[in-house]
Amino acid sequence: MNENLFTLFTTPTILNQPATTLIILFPTLLIPTSKRLINNRLVTVQRNLIQLTLKQMMTTHNTKGQTWSLMLVSLIIFITMTNLLGLLPHSFTPTTQLSMNLAMAIPLWTGTVVMGLRFKTKNSLAHLLPQGTPTLLIPMLVVIETISLLIQPMALAVRLTANITAGHLLMHLVGSAMLTLLTINSSAALLTSMLLMLLTILEIAVALIQAYVFTLLVSLYLHNNT
Repeated sequence: MNENLFTLFTTPTILNQPATTLIILFPTLLIPTSKRLINNRLVTVQRNLIQLTLKQMMTTHNTKGQTWSLMLVSLIIFITMTNLLGLLPHSFTPTTQLSMNLAMAIPLWTGTVVMGLRFKTKNSLAHLLPQGTPTLLIPMLVVIETISLLIQPMALAVRLTANITAGHLLMHLVGSAMLTLLTINSSAALLTSMLLMLLTILEIAVALIQAYVFTLLVSLYLHNNT
């Protein structure tokens, strides 16, 4: 029986009910917290990383943009934990689902656009028509700029989905090839296992980078509208 490569992206069920909600909430249980006056090493490292990331994203923002700092930090932590947990055996990565990524991207993008229209109406509408545009090209450029604006949340979601899905598929293919080579050629299987280890390290880096890129792009959209 041939194995379907996309079975690892199907939503798991518990008693014939989708377990997506439980899986999405599970990463929050793994974030270390401390109830003591002095934090332990893990909590201290986590706090320093959060402060460093927040400083990088909030440097260019004004007061209105900085009010989104808690939301952006929560977003990058959630996506990072979800991507990393998806690398564990017999696990499921919700960020491989385009519907979930769209559910994150569309409200965030809409919030930045609405904020721009509310506080910087003139500047927001000015982006739809570059300065010095010939009169004959004005209708065409307005339509093009409007489409490019509306496609931003789709680009956010597709970028995250494609990168995570491609890495998982490649690891699955290499792992299947390694299991097949174990009964044929042990030396080739060893080389394939080394390749799989390198791919795993690369996928961990991709999981971290894609979480940062997704949040950074939302931060850039916010910066352009505040």
